[in-house]
Amino acid sequence: RPRRRPEPIRPMAMTSFAVAATRRAPLRGCLAAARSAVGGGSSATFSRGIPISSHRSHPRVAPSTRRFAVAADGASPTSAGGQRKHRVVFLGTPDVAASALDALLDAADEPDCAWEVHAVVSQPGRPRGRGRSKSGPPPPSPVAECALRRGVPEDRVLCPVKANEPEFLEALARMEPDLAVTAAYGNFLPSKFLAIPRLGTLNIHPSLLPQFRGAAPVQRALERGVPVTGVTVAYTVLEMDAGPVVRRVERPLDGSEKHVDLLRELFATGAAALLEALPSVWTGEAATLATPQAEFGEPTHAPKVSPEEGVLDFRNETATTLRDKVRGFDGWPGTKGAFLVKKEDAAEDAWQEVTLKIITANVFEDASETTAAGGDYSGAVTLTKKTMRVPCAGGTWLEVTTPGP
Repeated sequence: RPRRRPEPIRPMAMTSFAVAATRRAPLRGCLAAARSAVGGGSSATFSRGIPISSHRSHPRVAPSTRRFAVAADGASPTSAGGQRKHRVVFLGTPDVAASALDALLDAADEPDCAWEVHAVVSQPGRPRGRGRSKSGPPPPSPVAECALRRGVPEDRVLCPVKANEPEFLEALARMEPDLAVTAAYGNFLPSKFLAIPRLGTLNIHPSLLPQFRGAAPVQRALERGVPVTGVTVAYTVLEMDAGPVVRRVERPLDGSEKHVDLLRELFATGAAALLEALPSVWTGEAATLATPQAEFGEPTHAPKVSPEEGVLDFRNETATTLRDKVRGFDGWPGTKGAFLVKKEDAAEDAWQEVTLKIITANVFEDASETTAAGGDYSGAVTLTKKTMRVPCAGGTWLEVTTPGP
């Protein structure tokens, strides 16, 4: 049978940002998000790339004419010495990665900076909130949103579904990047990708590698109650989070830290460590002197947290274990506990089970005071004006200071 002639590729109508010069599937995600972003409501307030308002809007963003003043042939700006600036491609997706991108863009704004953020890669936008999928394409990711707000050219914000898609790899190779930087990108990088940046790929990982390799390093570190964590800047290799270390910054823990705030802090620290390392990356010294992870000990792993792990078992786990779960699972999936309650004068068969979110909790040390106040170790909860003290395994007590509905 005669083969059908392919349909000609028509130009896209560029709205809030563009991602490619063709209609090929791998790069559709950002374009769909852009189309949904046009003409939407009041704008959100931003601070270092993190939306402060709970309501997101996606106004049209005009590309910068300063940092990304690109010649018609796609050439990069030049440094003070007349040489082409080193090209950095940034890959990331969530809010914490957007704050790292902000830090890099701030540094690239300096007049004597020898490099530029040439392009930004993110996962496609995803539906947010109930009914979002019915109201049009999802909004762009926080990183794509940040890139546009900061003036990254529209055709250099790429959102492939997977990083191994041929069209995406071809587009990346045409940019001739010198370095790729990843921060919570969320997609596996194949060898074909890793071969493109001339000086390799550096990853900001919020743990002291080789400890807590994987998807949830901060959550697992807090859950296990480690006394020290940190952030690592390391080269990316095919094995997950296993590349040689360029920078490693420790962060002692006092037991009060919670996942959301600590994650944001560690990515800020990691971005600063990366910026400190970049001069040695351009000379090649960083790759030569990078430390194999084996010199820091045996690896441990940080698998993704499941919703079921947020259910607290007071009868079989100690107060210390439960407190560390509350710290580690802060934000998502959160923690909750089941309690039996009844009115003081109600009959014994009037107990009803209620589930409460546990947002903040500490280990209560003075068990004698709790017992004197009317509590015991048989399961009875002691209520005070400001806290709820819950008996746990091993005769320990968890003091809940911030419960939720």
